[in-house]
Amino acid sequence: MMTTTLMQRACRRMLPQAMQRHDIIKTSCCKSLTSSFQYNHEQQQYSQEVVIGRSFHSSSSAAASQPSYHEAEAAHDKNNGHNELQTTTSCSFPYEEAYNPTKPDPNYPSLGPTTKLNLFQSINSALHTSLSTDPTAILFGEDVAFGGVFRTSQNLRDEFGQHRVFNTPLSENGIAGMAIGYASMGGTAIGEIQFADYIFPAMDQIVNEMAKFRYRSGNQWSCAGVTLRAPCGAVGHGGLYHSQSPEAYLCHTPGLVVVMPRGPRCAKGLLLSSIRCKDPVIFLEPKILYRSAVEEVPDADYEIPLGKAEIMQQGTDVTIVGWGAQLRRLQQACDLASKEGISCELIDLRTLLPWDSETIIRSVKKTGKLIVSHEAPITCGFGAEVAATLQQECFFHLEAPIQRVAGYDTPFPLVAEKYYLPDETKNLDAIKKVMELAK
Repeated sequence: MMTTTLMQRACRRMLPQAMQRHDIIKTSCCKSLTSSFQYNHEQQQYSQEVVIGRSFHSSSSAAASQPSYHEAEAAHDKNNGHNELQTTTSCSFPYEEAYNPTKPDPNYPSLGPTTKLNLFQSINSALHTSLSTDPTAILFGEDVAFGGVFRTSQNLRDEFGQHRVFNTPLSENGIAGMAIGYASMGGTAIGEIQFADYIFPAMDQIVNEMAKFRYRSGNQWSCAGVTLRAPCGAVGHGGLYHSQSPEAYLCHTPGLVVVMPRGPRCAKGLLLSSIRCKDPVIFLEPKILYRSAVEEVPDADYEIPLGKAEIMQQGTDVTIVGWGAQLRRLQQACDLASKEGISCELIDLRTLLPWDSETIIRSVKKTGKLIVSHEAPITCGFGAEVAATLQQECFFHLEAPIQRVAGYDTPFPLVAEKYYLPDETKNLDAIKKVMELAK
């Protein structure tokens, strides 16, 4: 308790001075970040354009006529954060299709009027709703006041003021510590870790303070109002330090809730549930989807229950489980399998801790086969937990060995990213394998 009290007092004293120091250095930091993204963008040979639910790939010659990433950002800023989706160019990603479902989804009943949003706009809408409905809510992180690297906090400081939406020093450990201190006093703290790869300096605060805060006090204290958001996963040019998926590290920590949405519609509902949850939440946002995923998102304030998986597609032959951006590849694999007469049941976990084992168990007892797929390295990935649980609970129902299709046990490669990722072809091979073994 003494440590926590000192931390809270230190946050109150040091934050104004630290903010001034951050304002001095932010310009040079932003310039470095911008030049790095520009360099990576110029090395790409393709560009991707989202056009109302479809994705087009152009050759390098055609790409020259497309607006650059920064030109698209400038146009977005000029439009006050509302992209014209018909002409938005996303970060280059030559081997991925945008996830844009067009059929009505029975899992999302009508909630009134909707607006076509991409993922970052959906996150922005959820943050706006939270700040509007909760006067204690604050939003903070590196460059958050300027809209953030991915524009998820665009215009929020202008509407809610610099005391509720503000920048922090370049210290992930400090961001997590401040969130704990503020939430422990009864406030709602929404912190942003600029990239999930940078969450590791904050692990001491997350694992040893945030996750244990209620338990160690016998439920006398709480930091339930903490939500830490972090963009994660592959983006096409992120390399070693801007592409990682750290969910397995986080899911090994009792006391946390870990969430990863697959698209704009579920992202808004899941984020609002996370912010209002009575436990600290790590909300991982697949950054490749920020502009490539477009859906009709309800304008209303709505929540999607945490800890509940979603059956995206009913099937009878094989159960396929994934989360986040991987669902796009799995959907493509299921579509390819259907052309060969294989019926796949596709399930999105949505919440990884606690995860909905019951839904997966019911599905595997029906199909007799299971494939788990994720971007993170295969060894000790969260898919191993799913496979172990299902092996224990469904042993006598399994008709073939459980298959895991995941990233390789190497640092995330830059030039070899296309070969590293568990794409639809690798997953289709796994589907065929379990069907063959089950004969």
